[in-house]
Amino acid sequence: MSSTRFDTVIIGGGPAGLSAAIYAGRASLSALVVEQGMPGGQIATTDEIENYPGIPSISGAELGLKLQEHAEKFGASIAYGSVERIERNEDGTFTVSYSSESATASTVIYTGGAIPRLAGFKGEDAFRGRGVSYCATCDGMFYRNKHVFVIGGGNSACEEALFLTKFASQVTMVVRRDKFRAPKGVSDRVMAHEKIDVRFNTKIVAADGDALLNTVTFEDTVTSEQHTETYEEGSFGIFVFAGYMPQTDLVAELVDLGPAGGVVTDERMRTKTPGLFCAGDVREKPLRQVVTAVSDGAVAAVSAYDYLDNL
Repeated sequence: MSSTRFDTVIIGGGPAGLSAAIYAGRASLSALVVEQGMPGGQIATTDEIENYPGIPSISGAELGLKLQEHAEKFGASIAYGSVERIERNEDGTFTVSYSSESATASTVIYTGGAIPRLAGFKGEDAFRGRGVSYCATCDGMFYRNKHVFVIGGGNSACEEALFLTKFASQVTMVVRRDKFRAPKGVSDRVMAHEKIDVRFNTKIVAADGDALLNTVTFEDTVTSEQHTETYEEGSFGIFVFAGYMPQTDLVAELVDLGPAGGVVTDERMRTKTPGLFCAGDVREKPLRQVVTAVSDGAVAAVSAYDYLDNL
């Protein structure tokens, strides 16, 4: 296993990680970004981003590529691989092991992000990829002229429901509460769309079928009454947008975690371990958006510079 030395290793090549790389480079820090997927991380699977200031509309893949190119312009090294371990050495440095490589650095900026939270209905795991999906951009095309159910009432659920109308014949949103949690502008677009209907105070408790789904069972969250609907096998799908789980396994022993499972940092992205900073969706925070991620990344890189300057 070969090893290299950097001022900072940034784990995750999403908006937070690449923003950190840009600011690290501008501060003349040597930076390595390790990403296990594609430029932009999770946003690369987003069809359209409409709320990034100054850019009215851009695909997630395009934004991710632009962020990476910007980071490379300022000298960041990009490596693709899965990080297996983060170790804090006796001298206060860190060793990051990924694939068949390792890198040593005085600081680490961890931007591991978050993954979709499961809805928890019976059959969800068994039919994942066979009628149950978590990515409209990835799987929407498979539901052309079919009926799709969208679980969730937040911003992501509404945005994905609107995207799915490009393919599906009908989109039914299943919302546990009596109203959306999404901003009014987005929810108004949902309610006005001719292809979308909404079932409030409702949750899916089971889905079943043979090779593909053919039944789905709903429960009224007010009365607890349940009913099952049967469709032609493979004629519908379920998309789950029930929030995200911060990916903290690699740093769990080095940080404090908040009530929602995110990493606790101060406003400068510092964790309880000196030299370890966290940014983006992995943090305990009220809003997980691209704009907050890039802000976190910038702050983390400047904090890493200050930390190194004071050593």
